[in-house]
Order: sequence, then structure tokens, then C-alpha cells
Amino acid sequence: MAGEAGELTPHEGGLEPDEEYDSLLFSGLSFDESAAGNCHFLDCAFVNVAFGDARLRKARFTDTTLRDTRFVSTDLAETGWLDVTLTGCALAGVQAFSAALRRVRFRDGKLDSVNFRAGTLTDVTFENCLLRDVEFGGARLLRVSFPGSTLTRADFAKVTCTDVDLRGAGLGITAGYESLRGATIDSVQLVALAPLLARHLGITVAD
Repeated sequence: MAGEAGELTPHEGGLEPDEEYDSLLFSGLSFDESAAGNCHFLDCAFVNVAFGDARLRKARFTDTTLRDTRFVSTDLAETGWLDVTLTGCALAGVQAFSAALRRVRFRDGKLDSVNFRAGTLTDVTFENCLLRDVEFGGARLLRVSFPGSTLTRADFAKVTCTDVDLRGAGLGITAGYESLRGATIDSVQLVALAPLLARHLGITVAD
């Protein structure tokens, strides 16, 4: 994981595509409308950084930490994330389809209208996060968990779930109930989901 902020070199200036950014601290910066596709952030730290309408398609984040960083209407499609922690971050209107996330942890964050369609999420944790209108359609989820998180209008259509742990999460799922095969839920969640699952399966419950 990225070293302490004091051990990193403060970054100055903007971002460029196809660049390698190694052991840098990005603090209090704004990269609105930046075009930095296919760049690589290695052992970096982002603190209170803003990305608005930025284009980061195919960028890679490795051994990197992000805190209080905002991605708004940002293109993160086909990006790669390895050993990354995002704490207190907000993602809104983000395109992250076909992204690959491995050993990534979201903590105390907000994800609003984020598109993870056709992505691959492996060993990913959403801890105490709010996920609203997040699309996982067609994604592959392996060892993904949502402790303490709330999902509102989440789309799981055609998702492949393997060792997905939904226990402890508030589940508001609008599509893809059949894709929850391979997921673990708790008894309270089962009671809440039962009417929706019955309706999806065409089961009439009458006393």
C-alpha cells in the first residue's frame, strides 16, 4: 500500500495520458476535464482531490490510497485497480464499465449512479458505504462483501456471484434477483426479500 503522505513527493501541475506516476502525493488538487487515459498511478496517495468530467479510461491504480476524493461524471471505463483503498470518497455519474478491481476496499463512501457493468470485482469490500443506482449488470463478483452498506435501486442483472457476502447490508435491488445464486444473505434480509423473490418467481402468497 502507498507509503505515508510525508514520504511521497507532492505532485504539481496537471495530468497527461500514458504517463507513469510513481510515489506521488496528490493533495487538494482539481483535475476537472483532465485527459489522462492509460496512465499508471503506482504507490500514490490522493487526498481531497476532485475529478470532474475527467477522462481516465484504461488508467491503472496500484498500491494506492484515496481519501476524501471525488469523481463526478468521470470516465473510469476499463480501468485497473489493484491493492487500493478509497476512504470517504464520492463517485457520482461515473462510467466504470469493464473495469477490473482486485483487493480494493471502499470505506465510508458514496457511490451514486456508478456503472460497473461487465466489470470484474475480486476481493472487493464496500464497508459502510451508500450505493445508490449502482449497476453491476453482467459483472463478475468474486469474494465481494458489503458490511454495513446500504444498496438502493441496485441492478444485479446477469451478474455472476461467487462467494458474495451480502450480510449486514441494506438490500434495495431492482433487478437481477436470479443472479444472487452464490450469494450469502442473513435471515433478516431473507424476510425482507421474500415478497420480491416470490413475485419474481411467479409465486402467489395467499392466506
